[in-house]
Amino acid sequence: MTEELRPEIRTNSPLFSSGPCAKHPGWSLKNLENASLGRSHRSAEGKARLKAVIDQHREILEIPDDYKIGIVPGSDTGAVEMALWSLLGARPVNMLAWESFGAGWATDVVKQLKLQNAEVTTADYGDIPDLSVVDWKKDVVFTWNGTTSGVCAPNGDWIDNDREGLAICDATSAVFAMELPWGKLDVVTWSWQKVLGGEAAHGMLVLSPRAVERLESYTPAWPLPKIFRMTKGGKLIDGIFVGETINTPSMLAVEDVLAALKWSASIGGGKGMIARANANAGVVDEWIATSDWADYVALDPACRSTTSICLKITSDWFLNLPEDEQPKAAKKLVAILADEGIALDIGSHRDAPAGLRIWAGSTVEASDLKALMPWLDWAYATLKSTY
Repeated sequence: MTEELRPEIRTNSPLFSSGPCAKHPGWSLKNLENASLGRSHRSAEGKARLKAVIDQHREILEIPDDYKIGIVPGSDTGAVEMALWSLLGARPVNMLAWESFGAGWATDVVKQLKLQNAEVTTADYGDIPDLSVVDWKKDVVFTWNGTTSGVCAPNGDWIDNDREGLAICDATSAVFAMELPWGKLDVVTWSWQKVLGGEAAHGMLVLSPRAVERLESYTPAWPLPKIFRMTKGGKLIDGIFVGETINTPSMLAVEDVLAALKWSASIGGGKGMIARANANAGVVDEWIATSDWADYVALDPACRSTTSICLKITSDWFLNLPEDEQPKAAKKLVAILADEGIALDIGSHRDAPAGLRIWAGSTVEASDLKALMPWLDWAYATLKSTY
């Protein structure tokens, strides 16, 4: 029976991983031929390439001129930790968490920094806290897009223009794919390996003038590792924000992200990237509307991610399986698609409900998502036939 349902059209690319994510269309190793290999990142050429990464981010994302943009070690995780360890402690903080990464930042603040004035506000997978009651007298830390839940902030209306605290935003699965209200955000972090499809290990850190003021007027009570230090003698180390990185970056990865930024500019910059992600999410939307076995983890349509699309299996057949068998069945579904070479690495995160997580960010082609949808139905039918 399942062979009768087997689709004829295959995906051209099976790459739907939520990180590292698919390379941009037209990517080639030839893009890296001009990489400054074997050269110091402190050389004039090396610093110029790093500054070009910063400048192109500012232009494409329309980041305000008075905001600082830096390249930092440790991917998005390193960028977030730099912000938490360097900025928090000056006033009470509210940690918002609606998936595993937000929960991880909350754990770091409560158990590692041991802040006594930290409030943690959580929501179950698929839901989001009531953002309308956030107290902006406090610093507020949150993920814009929950990569492991598929739940994102609906917009920036809930962020107070006259906030007293800082808005610290982990935006790694949102930048380049979703509109961000830069003027309402004081710290924004992301990594090259998400929406841009660049190489991993490098993070971006954006600071508003208010965040810089905090750095220059407040000294944390705890020691800071060298790779977290952004000030010297009470002043911001400006070099970090013009390409003089704290530690040695990969110049091969730098060239790779420059190629991704060039591609982004060629399709209309930030607006073009957002349009592609929205169109991709629309493909999944159309399929979900007719599916009798799958649905979004995100409950509110206004808070559904257009990049890390998380799906749960809702059929009676699946829900009637023993509870400990459901995650195993979901993994088998993922394996069926991987064995066919149709989709790779689309299992839900280990902390999320059993199901699928399909990356639909800007570097993914809508045609591949359209080809994938019938294969999901075929794989589900094949899975059922094995029980």
